[in-house]
Amino acid sequence: MNNKIIMKNNIFAILLTGAILIFGCKKPLDVEPTQSIDESVALKTNSDVQVALVGAYADMGAADLYGGRVYLNTELLGNSNDLSWGGTFQGLTQIFNKTIPVDNGFVAGTWLTGYRTINDVNNVLSALAFVNANQVNRVEGEAKFIRGTVYFDLVRLFGKAWNDGTPANNPGVPLILTPTKSITPASNVARSSVMQVYDQVIKDLTNAEAKLPDVNGFFATKNAATAMLARVYLQKGDYASALQAANRVIISNKQLLNANYADEFPSNPNGPLAIANTQEDIFMIQVNATQGVNDFNTFFSVYGRGDIGITNNHVALYEPGDQRLTLIDVNALVSAKFDNAYGNVHISRLAEMYLTRAETNFRLGSAVGATPLDDINIIRNRVGLPSLLVVSLANILKERKLELAFEGFALHDAKRLQNNVGVLPFTSTKLIYPIPDREIRVNSSLVQNAGY
Repeated sequence: MNNKIIMKNNIFAILLTGAILIFGCKKPLDVEPTQSIDESVALKTNSDVQVALVGAYADMGAADLYGGRVYLNTELLGNSNDLSWGGTFQGLTQIFNKTIPVDNGFVAGTWLTGYRTINDVNNVLSALAFVNANQVNRVEGEAKFIRGTVYFDLVRLFGKAWNDGTPANNPGVPLILTPTKSITPASNVARSSVMQVYDQVIKDLTNAEAKLPDVNGFFATKNAATAMLARVYLQKGDYASALQAANRVIISNKQLLNANYADEFPSNPNGPLAIANTQEDIFMIQVNATQGVNDFNTFFSVYGRGDIGITNNHVALYEPGDQRLTLIDVNALVSAKFDNAYGNVHISRLAEMYLTRAETNFRLGSAVGATPLDDINIIRNRVGLPSLLVVSLANILKERKLELAFEGFALHDAKRLQNNVGVLPFTSTKLIYPIPDREIRVNSSLVQNAGY
């Protein structure tokens, strides 16, 4: 495995960033900030494991992962004619132009940070024996939620889509399920198949759903795991399982749609302000003035770099009166969805579950929880649009595109729906990240993706 994941000098690098953490904004975890723990004493007590788990959340929230780029960069790669790019970062220009070289720094950052986060939680999972009995299920559930989520996005980025060829044969990403604790390089690990990675993702998230509590302060909850399962099953075309998972989230009533769409993307006219999660949020990366990063704000907002613009082609998709247009400046062609620099980064929210339930019910000819028409009208009515009298798959997919616009769904939806991305077919090798060149050089068992 790559040696940037390896803990050097027998030290666990544990980054505690306090308020960067996840889900809800109740109170910080009751542990002392710790920069590092020597391996001779690391993860030998309940407190050690709790500190290590916080470190895993911190790495998960880094810019290269769920601080924005794991989704934002796929919006650039998956863009057909909805976005414009005016930035000067060569690596992002390469992604937007679908001409990614093997030494692209943004791609390498996602790989390295992803595996660092996975190693964090593997360390936690290896030390569950030291966790207090009344906390062990929660700790295990949080760790497996993080690992399952990260592996899901890594395999979607660095491997072929589930519906592109044969998942059992297509190379995915290396599955590492035990921690690397010393400076001695781990044995070279080959890429597991796409199917093997998906199987592990589903296993981790299913276990997380069973063990996580309904309410968990900053951290992952049962619904966070269930919502991610719904996304995984939808991506692989397992509509029955996606339907059941999405419905479990909705009927739990742990989240409720905001009355107004704009309330899900709060900003402050007097400047950036840290704002707690809304009632619609299932799972969020927390950001405030001193901790965390929101790269959606960095690249979409005029209060950041403002490098990503919106095209007239995208604006034309909205019906008159659609309140989602209030978050697009149709004259300057920029999005106001991410104008708060300290806005929490959306990982999952309840509207996605309604859209998933509507789509899967429609495809299956069922009405679990509600009819597809009722669910789509809930989404439409919330943004000031009249109810439809009948609904088609095209209606459902259009609402999904507009409701979740710019939140990281463009590339992966194009692939699962077998839509072209611009002039490229969904199977194009240009729509898959290369394995970073450095990883190929240090791990002889890694095989590069086709086209690179």
